[in-house]
Amino acid sequence: MASEFDVIVYGATGYTGRLVAEYIAGAYPTGVRWAMAGRSLSKLQEVREEMGIGTHLPLLTANSDDPASLRALCERTSVVISTVGPYQLYGSDLVAACAATGTAYVDLCGEPGWMRRMIDAHHDEAKRTGARIVFSCGFDSIPFDLGVMTLQEAAIKRFGRPAPRVKGRVRVMKGGFSGGTAASLKATLATAAKDPSLVPLLASPFALTPGHSGPHQPTGLIPEFDSTINCWVAPFVMAPINTKNVHRTNFLLGGRYGSDFVYDEMMVAGLGEMGKAAAEAIAKLNPFAGDSGPKPGEGPTKEERETGHYDVLFIGLMPDGTRLDAVVTGDRDPGYGSTSKMLAESALCLVQDVQGEGGIWTPGALMGPQLRDRLTKNAGLTFTAC
Repeated sequence: MASEFDVIVYGATGYTGRLVAEYIAGAYPTGVRWAMAGRSLSKLQEVREEMGIGTHLPLLTANSDDPASLRALCERTSVVISTVGPYQLYGSDLVAACAATGTAYVDLCGEPGWMRRMIDAHHDEAKRTGARIVFSCGFDSIPFDLGVMTLQEAAIKRFGRPAPRVKGRVRVMKGGFSGGTAASLKATLATAAKDPSLVPLLASPFALTPGHSGPHQPTGLIPEFDSTINCWVAPFVMAPINTKNVHRTNFLLGGRYGSDFVYDEMMVAGLGEMGKAAAEAIAKLNPFAGDSGPKPGEGPTKEERETGHYDVLFIGLMPDGTRLDAVVTGDRDPGYGSTSKMLAESALCLVQDVQGEGGIWTPGALMGPQLRDRLTKNAGLTFTAC
């Protein structure tokens, strides 16, 4: 039976949810049946009016602590886009509802402890009902997940096998963080402080591959000189979630990247002594420390989003030392301008381009080339290999 809606944006009154809704309204004025949802009807009405969308756009209410309202929401749509984080505080009942009803789901989660709990609790149920649940459909981790995929496709085509060693190197990242991102990290740290048994899981590159591990992986926590690119590199704040998702993609694809696959991510700091000093400074920096940053619901200005951009280099090293590169770029600030487009296009990819069986997926494992095509065509990303 066809659903009433293709997509429901849940959390549309929040900072990121509103950006997602604005993107869908502008990019798909026709052809997509969608609605905005949240806790407060009056706030939804305010947002709809501020966005200049007519009253023809349906508004739905549901609360993260009311499972019945979430299930009713899921039963009306093909896909739910969830922007209501931190997910470990507000997201569990919605994932459960999607898994139970066979409803597809996308979010922008970067909380690996919660993601593993959801995998353990709902993966089998989602497979049974056909629910396609996809976490991390924003800057963490689509550019990295699909960047590694792009490189490995090129390696297999050129050399007949995947590259066993891949380095992700963030060369440019201009943009800010929202209060929601900071709240998610703080919630993860608070949970780990209460339950120290989570610390090994959070530290493991294979935290999202239950029952499977692989070769030793670099930690990416110490500044170093990378002779592959002749630059100093520093820890990258998103690496702990991105690397886990890349390994889960390899796991879900049956080891397509090889059983000897080693992957890390770091940020390019610069050349010479200045590069070394910059790398050491970056390693000491915590962009989420203290209470002076943005609060939930706050984030970069429109100008900051539109002038932001990013460039990520992926280096594949073959056993004989041969090198193959891939590059991913985005034309908006990574965390919000680009993420809102990636999240919306991921949902529409599930509606229009990809079927696939149920389960808890990564963007690369379920949507792969189809999503890459959509992002290249519609969302200002580029993917190249050479």
